[in-house]
Amino acid sequence: MIYDAAIIGAGVSGAFIARELSRYDIKIALLEKCNDPATGTSKANSGIVHSGFDAVPGTLKAKLNVKGTALMPKVCKELNVPFKQLGSLLAAFSDEEIKTLEMLKERGEKNGVEGLEIYDSKKLHELEPMVNESAVAALWAPSAGIVCPYELTIAATENAVENGAEFIRNFKVTSIEHDGSVFTVSSGENSVKAKYVINAAGVYCDEIAAMIGDNSIHTIVRKGEYMLCDKSAGKTVGRTIFQCPTKMGKGVLVTQTVDGNLLIGPSATDIDEKDNTDTTSDTLSAILEKAKKTVPTLTTRDVITSFAGLRAHLECDDFIIEKSSANDKFINVAGIESPGLSSAPAIGLYVADMIVSECGAKEKENFNPERKAPVRFRNMTNEERKALVEKNPAYGRIICRCETVTEGEIIDAIRAPAGARDVDGVKRRTRAGMGRCQGGFCGSKVVELLAKELGTEINEITKFGGDSKIIYERTK
Repeated sequence: MIYDAAIIGAGVSGAFIARELSRYDIKIALLEKCNDPATGTSKANSGIVHSGFDAVPGTLKAKLNVKGTALMPKVCKELNVPFKQLGSLLAAFSDEEIKTLEMLKERGEKNGVEGLEIYDSKKLHELEPMVNESAVAALWAPSAGIVCPYELTIAATENAVENGAEFIRNFKVTSIEHDGSVFTVSSGENSVKAKYVINAAGVYCDEIAAMIGDNSIHTIVRKGEYMLCDKSAGKTVGRTIFQCPTKMGKGVLVTQTVDGNLLIGPSATDIDEKDNTDTTSDTLSAILEKAKKTVPTLTTRDVITSFAGLRAHLECDDFIIEKSSANDKFINVAGIESPGLSSAPAIGLYVADMIVSECGAKEKENFNPERKAPVRFRNMTNEERKALVEKNPAYGRIICRCETVTEGEIIDAIRAPAGARDVDGVKRRTRAGMGRCQGGFCGSKVVELLAKELGTEINEITKFGGDSKIIYERTK
């Protein structure tokens, strides 16, 4: 088979490109080197839908951020992904920082961001009483929101697959050749042929581009570490609270997550390794101290886990979304760091238009933009739960006590289009293992359900694919 388009990378950008291309009567392959979508940058970021005041006017970041944020409520409704448009506050702690707020307000207005206001200290603390009393002002951005980044990515992937795209996992691209009309994208002995290739490989975009002789991309790997707090701390703030940005990024933030936890971070450190997601006690301590400038009452007592994400920064400090100079059928989607999540729906449209305008593909009459809402037992009323359990008793067996996740939900996650194949895949889809005990009670049962549903031995089940086996051999 020759695909019309092969997308390398099932992060949030690749997933939305696949979803938008699946609107058309063309054959699409979404290639992912790991065992699941959203295993790179898209699983480990702040989950913030930025309003768009930070990006420099005239850049792709500015254009696609504002457009993507405007699309996000509709997209999340179609994909049945929780989204909360809580707004954000950028706090200032000096007269000099107030000048930064004024500059960013003007920049945001040039970008087309609506509703920006500068609040004085009184109004800021009326909205957010826990913010440090020394904060003298804040830039209010009502269009900002929060979303679960990996849930959004998975939902877009599922919707693309439901509309005819093929998701090919564990496909690590090792070479790309072009015979004058068709690309051969290889992963070891396996290969995929396609007329167009879209390079959405995150921090690996430079390596993928180099496979066709395009050495124009130079990725700077920037690591950000975070701390996630228990839901008991989730009401500390009601909105995303930023500090004034620096040349390394938007700085340390304090925010609710869409699931009710509290998130603190990130750091910003440029590193050489593209797979180093280790966290360090020194960095996490530094994050907490910086975050205390915003909210002094923060404490490690509420922290239930820490994690790190890697983002692809470019020296031009903008997205690169363009045809490669080495081959005009090869499209680079590179440097998709913050606000990449906010921009993803617009990136999907932008890239799809590039291809569709050339190949003249027709839109499908039966394209379905909606993804069926997954069962979320924890959000149901007792009456709804009773009715559901009467139809299927599997929904009456609680597997994850911390997050109230049932056996039926886990089975659904495994059976879904592009469904879970490992423990972390179940975790991202259902939240089983994301609570206070971090999988201490439910982990073994999730492994059993995966083995049963996938028809494999229990010692073949992994945490995140590859050689990350949970159990290596049976004991007597």
